[in-house]
Amino acid sequence: VRLAESGGGSVQAGGSLTLSCAFSDVVAGLYAVAWFRQAPGKGRQFVAAISRSHSSVFGGSISADYEDSVRGRFNISRDNTEDTVFLRMGNLKPEDTAVYYCAAKFTRRSPPPTREYDYDYWGQGTQVTVSS
Repeated sequence: VRLAESGGGSVQAGGSLTLSCAFSDVVAGLYAVAWFRQAPGKGRQFVAAISRSHSSVFGGSISADYEDSVRGRFNISRDNTEDTVFLRMGNLKPEDTAVYYCAAKFTRRSPPPTREYDYDYWGQGTQVTVSS
């Protein structure tokens, strides 16, 4: 499983960015996906997660979860026709500055897992910088 993040950049506080996580070589809909971030000098922090979408055979619906500080500002979604998961970030704050990573796990769990060690596959990260 290969993951590639894109969409990072520099914005002013209050601005918006959309990050993308593109899958290669697998059916993305079979994987739960999460975004984590790591600020300088800090550990990796959970941001958002979305369950697998390949549930038409088994029933159920897609679910998502968010870290409290981003709830209402960030939105995670997936486009399985493009094998891509998005993280739309709005009303950005300087404390959102970090390297953002997407991660994937082959699992049916819903709601999706939110802990770093739950995930098996990781991208290289993309930098987000928010200036005040």
